[in-house]
Amino acid sequence: MKRIGVLTSGGDSPGMNAAIRAVVRGALYHDMEVFGIERGYEGLIAGEIYEMDRRSVSDIIQRGGTILKTARSEAFMQDEGFAMALNMIDSFQIEGLIIIGGNGSLTGALRLAEAGVKVIGLPGTIDNDLPFTDFTIGFDTAVNTVLGAVGNIRDTSHSHERTTIIEVMGRECGDIAIYAGLTGGAEIILIPEQEVDMQAVCRRLIEGKNSGKRSSIIIKAEGVNISSEDLEHTIRERTGLDTKMVILGYIQRGGSPTARDRMIASLLGYEAVKLLSEGIGNKAVGIHDGSVVSFDLAEAMRMENTTILELGTLAEILSK
Repeated sequence: MKRIGVLTSGGDSPGMNAAIRAVVRGALYHDMEVFGIERGYEGLIAGEIYEMDRRSVSDIIQRGGTILKTARSEAFMQDEGFAMALNMIDSFQIEGLIIIGGNGSLTGALRLAEAGVKVIGLPGTIDNDLPFTDFTIGFDTAVNTVLGAVGNIRDTSHSHERTTIIEVMGRECGDIAIYAGLTGGAEIILIPEQEVDMQAVCRRLIEGKNSGKRSSIIIKAEGVNISSEDLEHTIRERTGLDTKMVILGYIQRGGSPTARDRMIASLLGYEAVKLLSEGIGNKAVGIHDGSVVSFDLAEAMRMENTTILELGTLAEILSK
């Protein structure tokens, strides 16, 4: 294989640039031409494709976001747009394609694989919701961003003797909430994988107050089936506690990636190139027990996600 392409798709995540850097320099090491595709599948359809060299990826490993830019593409999901994407791959004589993104992006990669394109999928999302890998590119940075915010919010919550609900990202996956809640000392963690027991939530808060707690932090994943506004109202109404809500939003998707995310991105980016250099495609590459692993892409996308619920139990024990 002598000519490959790389794109980032869906939501951006810290570490995507480190992965792009590893892909480009890894490809050049293996004597392959590498083409960057801007704006994900949307850019693939539009032909926003250019050749990259070593200098294309200079001074980017520490930068958040993605130099290739990203977008979500409705057109790619339609037959006409998908056919145009295949035509662009053929026109630029791209023999293999590395796709960095989350669940939706890798679902698109699987569709390309089924159409005969050799693809490698890399898990680039802060949500950590791809079961074939222990950690996705960007997850560690997002958790550390949340931790910084929790520390700041705890200071003012303690000063005002207040209960604060902090909503974090993660879509239908509670990993950001679990990891940030445990390491940030949250009193309560609410995740989509567990039904919210409002009686238990209110009881924990009152018990904490009666035991001398001056403030409480609740970490709530965005996918929980009660809105943060309703949760705030219900707690205030049932307990009488001064309760406020903070939605962290997109600050979790930005920022310089942690060393861990840079390392994961570099390892996975190079492994993707190595597989293509050997003529191997249609794989999803991830991290398991500290080692780089790869799975058949279709198999990887069928895996079921499980949150480490024991961490939630540990967080509850340690927060009392």
